[in-house]
Amino acid sequence: MSNYFYDMLPKEEFERIPYLPTMGEFVNWFTAEYADMPALSDQTDTITYAELGKRVARRRAFINSLGLPKGAHIAILDRNSRDAVELFLAVTSAGYVAMLFPASLPEMAVVGSCMKFDIAALFVREEFKPLTAKLQGVKVLSTGEMADTEAPAAVIDPESPAAIFFTGGTTGQPKGAVLSHRALMRGNYNAIFKPGKVIGVHRYIGLLPLSHVFGLIAGTMGCLYTGNLWYACEDMKATVGKLPVLKPTILVIVPGICDILAGLVKMYGPQFLGGGLRMIISGAANVPPRLVETFSKLGVEFCFGYGLTETANLTSANADAVEKPTSIGRIYPGQETKLVDGELWVKGDNLFSGYYKDPERTAEALTEDGWLRTGDLCHFDEEGFLYINGRIKNLIILSNGENVSPESLEEPFYADPCVRDAMVKEDDLNGNSVIAIEILPLMPAFDGKPWEEVEAYMKALVDKVNATLPSTHQIRKVTVRTEDFKRTGSMKVSRV
Repeated sequence: MSNYFYDMLPKEEFERIPYLPTMGEFVNWFTAEYADMPALSDQTDTITYAELGKRVARRRAFINSLGLPKGAHIAILDRNSRDAVELFLAVTSAGYVAMLFPASLPEMAVVGSCMKFDIAALFVREEFKPLTAKLQGVKVLSTGEMADTEAPAAVIDPESPAAIFFTGGTTGQPKGAVLSHRALMRGNYNAIFKPGKVIGVHRYIGLLPLSHVFGLIAGTMGCLYTGNLWYACEDMKATVGKLPVLKPTILVIVPGICDILAGLVKMYGPQFLGGGLRMIISGAANVPPRLVETFSKLGVEFCFGYGLTETANLTSANADAVEKPTSIGRIYPGQETKLVDGELWVKGDNLFSGYYKDPERTAEALTEDGWLRTGDLCHFDEEGFLYINGRIKNLIILSNGENVSPESLEEPFYADPCVRDAMVKEDDLNGNSVIAIEILPLMPAFDGKPWEEVEAYMKALVDKVNATLPSTHQIRKVTVRTEDFKRTGSMKVSRV
């Protein structure tokens, strides 16, 4: 394991937290280790880790009573609630395979997902019950169900499936990435590494969807692994408005939410963040250097990294964002990496086992000897920090046969404090194929100036960037957006 991560934690805390290979062992361990410490809160009532362990055990007993064979697939359709966390812990620690459905799924997607992923039972929040009316052959249950008795965690093979996560990136149809207990737990363990003390010192808020691997692992399981308090977030807007009351010490969020918070701080002052915020961990999309600068000035440590659903979320992390604001950090423990024709390949016990019932796309992603082709073009610096140059699937092929990474052309725009987001793509201009860019301005940076000045600034910025590029790589078409980009569930700019 890299000393970069080992050295983040005080020695006594690092030695106190073991790497556990199954969810059953994980639940048993944190129940005993942090028994009297606060664990989960619905923003009104809070339960301790001992109480959490008992509630999970009662839920396991109820799930066992359904008569399903071990390894059956059980889905959860809920908001970011205490019920959803308890159910995920119960399903996986009882020896079943959990799948968290996004709360935004429409009715036919619920039906289609249950069929595609062989869902045997679905725990559903009351408000979403109408979405299940057309389900056939699936046990539909309330998210509040639990037995009066308790059931112990199952004895689980670490290589057996623990969960299936939707994944699709910014393009393509969603797939179901299967994570074994060992892979999921490696991701959970990697989430403990943060600068400074981590045990029982933080208050998290579940702002990111639990159905997204970043929200579940970095934002929730990492919290439980370190004995911290997790606040449910059933309504994003309402919860953000309660930050001064909830007083989080750490936020695990995507850059889009960082932008929102930066705007609210500008309006209401730093006290809007609650007065105790020590750290932001951001990911799932490009992190502009301006965000690092903005929050560092507020005394908030800003960390970010890189990961895929297929790598149990956490592949690399950067705890030196001020010094290296464009790097996605050092590689987490338990992994091997290599660059093949510039593409990052990863191998380790954090890798997924394949896409559910999709051997063709699994074979495209995984080599026969166990390497994951990430699809990301990368390079390392002399200190071992990783940088993304672009995505292979996004490459623009010029008329001279040369490949251009749109992400590499976008990078100088993200470095500008007046740009919120940018997307470079191939487009048509007067019948010719050209490199084009769409730019979304960060409007607060212009302080009410007329739109003409905003457009002029962005076009001058394009000219400035073009002056650094060879003629074949220059941007020939510019669109300054008045509306936000279409975005994925993790708030990435969608390229489709």
